[in-house]
Amino acid sequence: MKSVLLNAFPRTQARRGGVKKLRDAGRIPAVIYGKLTPKPENLELVARELEDLIHHSVSENILVDLAVEKAKRLALVQEVQHHPLNGKILHVDFHEVSATEKVTIMVPVETVGEAAGVKTGGGVLEHVLFKIKCRALPKDLPEQIVVDVTHLEIGKSVHLGEIKAPEGVEILGDKAVPVIAVAMPKTEEEEAAEAAAGAAPAAG
Repeated sequence: MKSVLLNAFPRTQARRGGVKKLRDAGRIPAVIYGKLTPKPENLELVARELEDLIHHSVSENILVDLAVEKAKRLALVQEVQHHPLNGKILHVDFHEVSATEKVTIMVPVETVGEAAGVKTGGGVLEHVLFKIKCRALPKDLPEQIVVDVTHLEIGKSVHLGEIKAPEGVEILGDKAVPVIAVAMPKTEEEEAAEAAAGAAPAAG
């Protein structure tokens, strides 16, 4: 994963009212922490720059060179908080990392191709896991893991141990766990039963 330059500034307005003023001024509050940071530090970012960065990224797994007061700090975007209604970015957490030390992150799984069981058998492609745990040096971290599902027949799965990791990346977890599967299409009776179960009031 190539690092991307992002400007950041020390944040003095940490109280709730100060945060509102920040956002009104086109800034986004952020915090950076990690083994290289003795205690969490409050930062602020230019909203437009961060929105452009996330918009042009494959996922929110982003490695940044944070330029703070003429010093560059390598960090991973740990969490992005969005407004529940308008989707605007409210806050960002950065995890400062070392270029020479391996880190572990959750990486989104994407599929390519049309599964044989879907194309010819009317099956349904199911994502059992949407993210998998990967470990690598920051520069080797993948933004996403892409799995070709063209060969998958109905009733078959791609297991964690069958996914080829990019060079320098270790995929962690139980190798027998299914990640993507092709299931039998549901009958109308099954769909109706599921709908009824979903609509039933919870007991208690």
